[in-house]
Amino acid sequence: MTTQFEEIITGGLPAGITRSDEAFGHRTWSVLGHTYTTKVESEQTYAWHSFDPPSTGVPPHVHPTQDEFIYVLDGVYTLYLDGGWTQAGPGDLVRMPKGLPHAYYNRREEAARSLFWVTPAGRLAQLFSVLHELDDPAEVVRLSALHDVDFLPPGAVEGA
Repeated sequence: MTTQFEEIITGGLPAGITRSDEAFGHRTWSVLGHTYTTKVESEQTYAWHSFDPPSTGVPPHVHPTQDEFIYVLDGVYTLYLDGGWTQAGPGDLVRMPKGLPHAYYNRREEAARSLFWVTPAGRLAQLFSVLHELDDPAEVVRLSALHDVDFLPPGAVEGA
């Protein structure tokens, strides 16, 4: 019988349940104020629960090789999507196709929670690992570019 880690290495999607209070592979990260808890990882997909305190967000960026999704559980996100600003709340599914600049922010006074996932998985889990507890935005941008996430320059999107 193989372990979850062996399944990740071989690219297979392991059968099973990741409980609400668990992290798949024991992988949880703090990235610029957000808490990302891995829920599943395989070669084809990577999913994580995101806890987003008030006044947190991820500035405009692009995933050139991945489609990304957000299923909002609690709270309201302000999103830059498809060239404009919009909002998504509980039960909404946000679709961000590869190559499309996007951003998300929790601009409310309550925390927000959501399930994010990307396909294919790419190197996003590895990126979260190197960003864990890093608080230098310039270094976040540099390391992200090495992991196939490209941030737009400051000022490229009005209101970001």
